[in-house]
Amino acid sequence: QVHLAESGGGLVQAGGSLRLSCAASGRTFSSYAMGWFRQNPGKEREFVAVIRWSGGMTYYADSVKGRFTISRDSAKKTVYLQMNSLKPEDTAVYYCAVGGYSVVAEAYEYWGQGTQVTVSS
Repeated sequence: QVHLAESGGGLVQAGGSLRLSCAASGRTFSSYAMGWFRQNPGKEREFVAVIRWSGGMTYYADSVKGRFTISRDSAKKTVYLQMNSLKPEDTAVYYCAVGGYSVVAEAYEYWGQGTQVTVSS
């Protein structure tokens, strides 16, 4: 089993920054990847970014490329999502997940509880 706990969400003005954290506990998963997704009510869960745990390869959605940065601290088993130049359309509940290196939510096996990010205009 893997347990994921997100933190760092909140309310920020457009143009501001937030850093989300996702701390993992449980069995090791060096062969996996960790991803961030976001979701608004009534909409499908949307891919944001992913990082391969071994090697650190990353991939971003076009909508966040150049503004968001995903990184990991292997010793702390924690993944971060640094979000800069935030826009109102970034408002969503953000989830971290462990699974395959993929943009598809179904490829991920374990999910956190989510953290709300609200960007005011």
